Amino acid sequence: MADGTAHSRYVKLTKDQAPAEDIKPGELNQPIEVPQLNVHRCHECGQPLPESYQPPGDEPWTTGIFGCAEDRESCLTGLFCPCVLFGRNVESLRDDTPWNRPCICHAVCIEGGMALAALTAIFHGVDPRTSFLICEGLLFSWWMCGVYTGLVRQSLQKKYHLQNSPCDPCLTHCCLHWCALCQEHREMKGRLSDNAVMPMTVVNPPQVQQMKSADDNQDSASPSSTNNNGHTDMEMQAL
Repeated sequence: MADGTAHSRYVKLTKDQAPAEDIKPGELNQPIEVPQLNVHRCHECGQPLPESYQPPGDEPWTTGIFGCAEDRESCLTGLFCPCVLFGRNVESLRDDTPWNRPCICHAVCIEGGMALAALTAIFHGVDPRTSFLICEGLLFSWWMCGVYTGLVRQSLQKKYHLQNSPCDPCLTHCCLHWCALCQEHREMKGRLSDNAVMPMTVVNPPQVQQMKSADDNQDSASPSSTNNNGHTDMEMQAL
């Protein structure tokens, strides 16, 4: 070192220090977990990103919110059995969730509240005694429709980086629930068809070719060389 008074980064060991503890076999081969390395990084530049970072949702939807007629099957299913269409959407979004579970939750929470309000109005009429129960059933179904189904729409937007169209996911399901279900089904159906695995073309490799030298070619051709009469060179020499 140029400057002897500078602080050294090395530690001097002396003989009077206590002996080191015994190291068990394989102890030094254990992996060490470094929290500073477990960070979320950008896929393009590799720079570390903060924990609160969310990818920007700037991609538009492939179909509009009122494009239900573009897919007749999902339109009819969402109109008469919205719980079934919601279950299929959740199953396409999450591979580990079967369609019947979210279908039952949708039927109990949303259709159940609407059915409770309708049955109360039919059998007991709309009067001050039953209006509170009717409003409670409608508000419960409206609240569950916005929260439960809106979270699924939000997960779909995060997966494909879709923008809030026409508005917030929960508010979209509260106001346009059936149209939102059909739009989500068309979006996942189109993206899954685009990501389908194309058939692979099997190409057989060419046969292995060996190169022979000129001497080998002459040796192989000399015993089989014949004259115009069909006799070999060895037979001509014998004659």
